[in-house]
Amino acid sequence: MRIMLKLVLDCDADAAWRALHSPRVVADLYGPILDLEPMAAGGMPATLDRGADIPVRLRLGGAASGVARGVTLGSQLIHISERTASDDGEVRILRDSGIPLTGPLAALDVWDHQMAVAPAPGDPARTLWRERLVIGGAAALPLWPVLWTTWQWRGARLRALAPTWAYDPEAEQVGD
Repeated sequence: MRIMLKLVLDCDADAAWRALHSPRVVADLYGPILDLEPMAAGGMPATLDRGADIPVRLRLGGAASGVARGVTLGSQLIHISERTASDDGEVRILRDSGIPLTGPLAALDVWDHQMAVAPAPGDPARTLWRERLVIGGAAALPLWPVLWTTWQWRGARLRALAPTWAYDPEAEQVGD
């Protein structure tokens, strides 16, 4: 089963690509409802680099979500890979092919989440963002509505957060 998003975001493709590699941005996409907690002793890496395997615990958010923090929904392994494709220009694709380890999502035996960024047609200052989540297994049908709803939330969060990704602080000037 598939869940797809196609959005035009108010930031350039380079800013969107950097954001895709930021654990903080990934966490912000689900906040305040869900929190991604690293399971490794060293915590979350600074960036989500190609080849990374990152185990995380999914927890309901804090007071803003209306649920006591600490309710664990399960754990997931995030596995990062990347590729570039040509489609009337360069399209950069980040793929999470990890798998749910515990909790309700662990009943899925397929988890393939791909996010593609490219300059928006006719407006290179904006980003064409495409996402595809493919799930499979006995629980795919009952979990699809929950995941579809979550992905609509992601889409709204992407639109809201994207303008903040483009901020580049001005270079400090050193005086005599």
